[in-house]
Amino acid sequence: MLILYPIIFITIIELLAFLFQIRNRYLRQLSFIRFSATLLATLLSVQLYTFNKFHYQYLITLTLDNTDLNLSYSVGIDGLSLLFLFLTTLLIFLCFLFLWPVYTINSNYNFLLNFLLLILIFIFITLDILLFYVFFEASLVPMFFMIGMEGSRERKMRAAYLLLFFTLFGSFFFLMGILYLYCLIGGTSFDYLQLVYIPYDHQLYLWILFFLAFACKIPVFPFHIWLPEAHVEAPTVGSVILAGVLLKLGIYGFIRFNLTAFPHATTFYYPLLAILCVCGIIYGSLTAIRQTDLKRIIAYSSVAHMNLIVLGLSSGTFSGIVGGILQSVSHGFVSSALFFFSWYDL
Repeated sequence: MLILYPIIFITIIELLAFLFQIRNRYLRQLSFIRFSATLLATLLSVQLYTFNKFHYQYLITLTLDNTDLNLSYSVGIDGLSLLFLFLTTLLIFLCFLFLWPVYTINSNYNFLLNFLLLILIFIFITLDILLFYVFFEASLVPMFFMIGMEGSRERKMRAAYLLLFFTLFGSFFFLMGILYLYCLIGGTSFDYLQLVYIPYDHQLYLWILFFLAFACKIPVFPFHIWLPEAHVEAPTVGSVILAGVLLKLGIYGFIRFNLTAFPHATTFYYPLLAILCVCGIIYGSLTAIRQTDLKRIIAYSSVAHMNLIVLGLSSGTFSGIVGGILQSVSHGFVSSALFFFSWYDL
């Protein structure tokens, strides 16, 4: 995967600069390398994909040669992951562009941004559930430090710990679901998951376990409490990444697993999910109206938008699913632009 090469390169450079304290000495050179690497990754995320092929492309598989464990690691991209890859690389490139005038003032979280970009790319190209879980949870680490260390308001540590606890709450059920699924089908590959038939009663249990993890990340009402706090306390770049990409991890996982692997369970739970999403839409919209802080307005409106996306995806219709995916991408651009503008206190 050519897209990984510039990102791995700049991440190693940033790590060496961080360890040996050379970032101030070569600040201009590091800024140029960082800017060029993210721009190249953005261009590669578009150029790599061939649109007339409806399967995973640039597929690389590494198999563990063990008779007891059926484990493998595969990477590849399809049309769904391509959209989120482009969204990720473009938004982080814009973050570096936004930070360009203040590199000499504060460059503490440049390594965190590069590390987060590397993790996000691995999330969207990995085709193994277990490795998806590892990278899915690893994305919490740089965001926790970005909010807790670089936030400018008084309640930044509270916001960072709210993000940590809600994510860990969901990750416990996610891990239980992966172990349950492995014991049931004997594999963790996306392709293998699409080929095997999962009994209806097992789908009901697995859907709940996976949904709790993604509901905390999206977030679906009533798991949204951490989001307004995190948006308000995070720096501008942190809010952009959080709203533009990290919330979409839950949408991506919901499409990959809950809709694709457990379709009958999605139909069964649709009334409950519709009630939660409608409550989230109404609550988020009404709460956003009475806010005076621009970041809180964007945060609560994001709660309403994300619940609307889940409502469309779970409908099971072509229009609902396509509209939910397009709304996910458009929300990433719109909410990120609003957070960029909020830096000017409009």
